[in-house]
Amino acid sequence: MPKIHPTAFVDPAAKIADDVEIGPLVSIEADVTVGEGTTIQQGAILRGHTTIGKNCRIYPYACVGMKTQDLKYISGSTSYVEIGDGTTLREFSTVHLGTFDGEKTIVGKNCLIMAYCHVAHGCVLGDHVITSNAVQLAGSVTIEDFGIIGGVTGVHQFCRIGTHAMVGGAAKVRRDIPPYMMCDEVDGEMRAVGPNIVGLSRRGFPQSVCRALKEAYRIIYREKLNRSQALDKIEREIEQTPEIAHLVKFYRDSTRGVC
Repeated sequence: MPKIHPTAFVDPAAKIADDVEIGPLVSIEADVTVGEGTTIQQGAILRGHTTIGKNCRIYPYACVGMKTQDLKYISGSTSYVEIGDGTTLREFSTVHLGTFDGEKTIVGKNCLIMAYCHVAHGCVLGDHVITSNAVQLAGSVTIEDFGIIGGVTGVHQFCRIGTHAMVGGAAKVRRDIPPYMMCDEVDGEMRAVGPNIVGLSRRGFPQSVCRALKEAYRIIYREKLNRSQALDKIEREIEQTPEIAHLVKFYRDSTRGVC
């Protein structure tokens, strides 16, 4: 049986795994599913069609599955939140339902969503994503696996942040952030400042890949070519490892432009 504090409210229709721990003043509504090994601490609220994976940690006063703040929401629509296994939601973080019928807001596995972060309607976060304190994600933002965002950063709706990218703190993200790169705000404009070599090395990327990404960065940002010319040159002159191929595709697929 789950361990439920006597002051918590858990709707009898909610699906709670046997070893879940639920703290005081927690509120869990009927359409919520909570996986094995998860702990939900004081005052957290789980609403809507929300699925929490296994071994998650929901800290005090986090709110998951609240109705979207999007004014396009139509009353009665059914949308979803999915939180992957091993993810941590720290104090006062919020993850909202989608806007449209069937839309999902997804936070992947082994993510860390720090205190006061907001994940809006329709966002899709991959695995091992970290959002530092007070990061604010607008609607339909995508963050690929291992993306890291510094604290007090706002991300415009529909922006994409590439895999293994790192975004500096207190920044305003209005365009896509390229994978494998570090980006920061310089004179009010987001700029790519170089490959995330330290992060990539820590995650076991070989030196040959790091060198290729350095060369790709040089071609894109230092050779004064237009974007199409730079990408064509990368495809001609750099070995098309999976990382280089993904970098090129990310730029070509961008609709908002890349910083």
